[in-house]
Amino acid sequence: MHTIPQLREVERQFGNELVIIGVHAGKFHAERITGNIQQAVLRLGIDHPVVNDRQFHVWRSHAISAWPTLVFINPDGRFIGAQAGELPAEAIAHVIRGIIQDFDSQGKIDRKPIPIQLERAREPERPLAFPGKVLAAGDRRLFIADSNHHRILAVRLDEASTSGTVEAIAGKGQAGFSDGSLPSATFRSPQGMAHVGGLLYVADTGNHAIRCIDWSKNTVTTVAGTGRQARFSEAGGTGPLVALNSPWDVLHHDGQLYIAMAGSHQIWRLDIAGGPIHPHAGTGGEALEDGPLARALLAQPSGLTTDGTRLYFADSEASAIRWADFPESGAVGTIVGTGLFDFGNKDGIGEQVRLQHPLGVAWHEGKIYVADTYNNKIKAVEAASRTSQTIEVIAGSGDEATSPATFNEPGGLSVSAERIYVADTNNHRICVIDLRTRQVSRVELNGI
Repeated sequence: MHTIPQLREVERQFGNELVIIGVHAGKFHAERITGNIQQAVLRLGIDHPVVNDRQFHVWRSHAISAWPTLVFINPDGRFIGAQAGELPAEAIAHVIRGIIQDFDSQGKIDRKPIPIQLERAREPERPLAFPGKVLAAGDRRLFIADSNHHRILAVRLDEASTSGTVEAIAGKGQAGFSDGSLPSATFRSPQGMAHVGGLLYVADTGNHAIRCIDWSKNTVTTVAGTGRQARFSEAGGTGPLVALNSPWDVLHHDGQLYIAMAGSHQIWRLDIAGGPIHPHAGTGGEALEDGPLARALLAQPSGLTTDGTRLYFADSEASAIRWADFPESGAVGTIVGTGLFDFGNKDGIGEQVRLQHPLGVAWHEGKIYVADTYNNKIKAVEAASRTSQTIEVIAGSGDEATSPATFNEPGGLSVSAERIYVADTNNHRICVIDLRTRQVSRVELNGI
């Protein structure tokens, strides 16, 4: 995900000379399904062909050993070299420029256009586009991260909670990074949200920033992040001056905003009264390793929740649900999940449990409800007993006549008044599950 924006800039610079082909060798089972890859192509706005290398044939033929890896092929179709790891666009462009100059002098650069039919050309317009997170804030208010429309919706729900009216929209609907009034401000693939008084804090993931929406003043401001991805381990500092790395979710507790910094495999903490921002848990290395906050290893934390005493998070790349203490003298522990390559779809106790890339969590009455994203399910995990159980739901109004009801890579959830609100990302909708009846319905949006 970090490499694709860099490649997009390189494509822009060398559109007549360079062809990029994405070779997708999926780690998770769900990532090897062509339909899921097609959805990822749409969600990430990819403008080049993508091969599903589900059996790792291309991977092995080029002796690849890490995600991501760039392989350079010359105009004669021969391997020039490879580079593993994330690279900035400037570094990639420097290599490409040299190759072009070399082969242009030999008359081997073909600048004729190659017609490519983009996946999104076949997609219809929708009210929502890959909504990533949802937040039920009480008093029948619902906030939706309409991620691929690059905006945040404020919705007032009816008493049945199966429909609502859009009262306000933050963001003009185009990707960008600008503060200002609600209609003129821009976001880039926003995700998690935290409601504090009349303010809504937003993990503006694509801009590597934390934004603040003041609904009473109709303004959007940036409270942390420079708009550029942090390339190295950051120690923190004054919010707007510190580069961040793919913040995916935010949670407020006792005057502090906790941030799931997925890109750097850490949890950060921001003093919302205007204080500093700095890492709270994780060294920045990627693994599942418990221990003191400063020495623990995390793996792409992407969802946050709390019972008021502890912070719980979805550690997505390790397919785990873990906890972290709030005090700086505390530690990180694991409830379910055992390692980076241990995943599946199995309920049970402790190390028996297998999830697959969960992205969202929400605590409610002793349980952590989990958006088990790549398994297309909602599960309930109990921290004390370390158990996991799938929530079997039945289809209700506004949904297909199926039982049980189905989701497609749900990315976020929120609980309020015995209802679970689900961002059903690849189905481009928000659903609500009644915990008493286990019935799931689409939330119909008016005024959008």
